[in-house]
Amino acid sequence: MTVVAMEKRQFGTTDMGLSVLGFGGAEIGFEKATPEVVARLLGDALDAGLNVIDTAECYPNSEELIGQAVAARRKDYYLFTKCGHPENYLQEDWRPESILKTIQRSLQRLKTERVDLVQLHSCSEAELRKGDVITALQEARQKGYTRYIGYSGDGQAARYAIECGAFDALQTSVSIADQEALELTLPLARERQMGVIAKRPLANAAWRYAKKPENAYHQPYWERLQKLGYDVLRAGPQQAVSVALRFTLSVPGVHTAIVGTKNPARWRENAALLAAGPLPAKEFEAIRSRWRQVADASWVGQT
Repeated sequence: MTVVAMEKRQFGTTDMGLSVLGFGGAEIGFEKATPEVVARLLGDALDAGLNVIDTAECYPNSEELIGQAVAARRKDYYLFTKCGHPENYLQEDWRPESILKTIQRSLQRLKTERVDLVQLHSCSEAELRKGDVITALQEARQKGYTRYIGYSGDGQAARYAIECGAFDALQTSVSIADQEALELTLPLARERQMGVIAKRPLANAAWRYAKKPENAYHQPYWERLQKLGYDVLRAGPQQAVSVALRFTLSVPGVHTAIVGTKNPARWRENAALLAAGPLPAKEFEAIRSRWRQVADASWVGQT
């Protein structure tokens, strides 16, 4: 059994009931959202139909904010978190004892006895091949800390995570500016019937910047989009967001796309843009064709 269903309905929920548009908890942490804002944001989103919340132990205060905001509604959503960076996102610790300890800490922060999915967070292929990190997640599942285990990352490490057969789900970057996974990992994940969560589906909305953004996190996508020069991004911000989201959710094998925001109105706005349904095949293929023409070997999946 996988975390998400193998087929999507018309951009509403999967056959297992997951909303195809989920909430990513990084932004509320890194941008220091207040508890009041997060409570309003998540409460409204849950009321509107969102039922996927994804976070990580290394997003500053994100787990705590989510736990404070919606722990009382735990039956209303699927809860995903990640492990491997117990102190901050710049430091790794893949020791099994550290992984188990931080998963327990995540449960305390999220105010829940169990999450639905725990994911290794950008763990290297070399570390995966040692096997200890996988064994630690399997132990966490046996102890009842999580229903499923997954891998969050890109490139060859993500490919190995699929091939090894240990994981129920893959979280990976999929967007108009990040398409490596469409050939490298997603076909195999689909063949193996894994749940697939698309991260960064809006490519950080890097098209918003007239000049190269100062934030290094946004720069790779901005540079790629300058070269890709998609016509659809010139049609206005709403249209750009609509096309970007619908492209990601039209990719075969993708089941849920997580978007981060600290704007309480944004989730409803993004969800409304999906009412148009999947991208027409002609538009989808135009984006894929332009990628094939322009992308080079250095355009790997962004963590």
